Amino acid sequence: MNPTDTATAPSLWQELRAAVRGTGADYTKIPLKRAVFLLAVPMVLELVLESTFAVVDIWFVARLGPSAVATVGLTETFLFLLYAIGIGLAMAVTAVVARRTGEGDRPGAAVSAVQAIVIAVLASLPFAVAGIVWARELLALMGADAWTLTHGVRYLQWMLGSNVVIMLLFVGNAIFRGAGDAAVAMRVLWVANALNIVLDPILIFGWGPIPAMGVEGAAIATVIGRGTGVAMQTWILLRGSQHLRITSAQWRLEAATFWHIVRTSLGGIGQMIVAMTAWIFLMRILAEVGSAAVAGATIAIRIMMFTLMPAWGLSNAAATLVGQNLGAGEPARAEAAVWRIGWMTMAITLAVSVVFFLFPRELMGLFTGERAVVDIGAEWLRILSYSYFVYGWWMVAVQAFNGAGDTVTPTRINLVFFWLIQIPLAWALALHLGLQATGVFWAVFVSETSVGVFTLWLFSRGGWKHARA
Repeated sequence: MNPTDTATAPSLWQELRAAVRGTGADYTKIPLKRAVFLLAVPMVLELVLESTFAVVDIWFVARLGPSAVATVGLTETFLFLLYAIGIGLAMAVTAVVARRTGEGDRPGAAVSAVQAIVIAVLASLPFAVAGIVWARELLALMGADAWTLTHGVRYLQWMLGSNVVIMLLFVGNAIFRGAGDAAVAMRVLWVANALNIVLDPILIFGWGPIPAMGVEGAAIATVIGRGTGVAMQTWILLRGSQHLRITSAQWRLEAATFWHIVRTSLGGIGQMIVAMTAWIFLMRILAEVGSAAVAGATIAIRIMMFTLMPAWGLSNAAATLVGQNLGAGEPARAEAAVWRIGWMTMAITLAVSVVFFLFPRELMGLFTGERAVVDIGAEWLRILSYSYFVYGWWMVAVQAFNGAGDTVTPTRINLVFFWLIQIPLAWALALHLGLQATGVFWAVFVSETSVGVFTLWLFSRGGWKHARA
């Protein structure tokens, strides 16, 4: 046996341990292959558990029937607006913290983190008020059936009323990712989602002295799990991670940094709002078709998100590497990281597309025995399989723009492909031409395949290298 071979396995194992435990490595100086590995492994593992939670959560809720699943789906249409703000803000703070870290300005990174936390709390307040006061009216607006209007109101009140924990979880982990502490973000989400998964069956179906709460129990489990994750984030930020620590002197408002993050986040929020509101319109169209269509689409999208999480984790690594390397004055290295990660995500999504094509009904059958729901969801999964590999490239290219601080370009792209193409096409095919849910799914196929190809082409032109963050 070659001595080199015996040294290779321990080396890989040591690198894996370093990636999971966290390392103080400078990602602008170590070999690019190692930088990608150390960042991507914890980011992928973090989001794999996030997607596992999403699938397990809907599996438990599905035991309550299609209307309970529809309750989750309709509530998520409003949460998508919240996610748009949270993810948009997270994009901005990742870009800014990564740029300051790449420049060697760790105090500046910490001050930026504080401003982002304050913005997250302020942004959560309107959603909390709307969710608590107008829950029934919001569900009725989305075409909820009688069961949802009777049993689903408390679910929406919990989810929107306590949305600050969702916002802070987004932003806190974005801070860690931007600084290069991907392993910390991973552990936080592991704790939050593991607790959520444990509490789901206990609170939904009851256990011992704890009464069955139905779909409301799923919401309470989410709040407890994510609230615990936020508490963990706060403790680590105060104690200090390997790349970032917020001291008591840095817990202050700094107007220039505050407004810089707000301005940078507007593009990210804009791109997410465009995409999320497009999804709201699609769900509204599906609600016209019936609860089975909403339930089928809700389960299918959970399966889709589960399979996309590894690609999303890799694209988050791309955002961090782009931001830090641009901050260090290494644009060529930033671009090389994106292409390397892009090929990796394409391999993952291509493999998933084969599974979607061959076993769509089996995948849907894991969550529900309702034939109509299975038929609708399986159809969408098979349509997705035809160009699923494009999603991987799209996610990485978008995160390259966002990591560079250019959040406006993806917003403009989304505006054209989602609002001007996807929504009108879905309405025309589903309702005007009578294709129902099938029309919605083909509209998504056309618009999202096109936006993926166009975004990758635009990235290859290189304008993002000159963005400021």
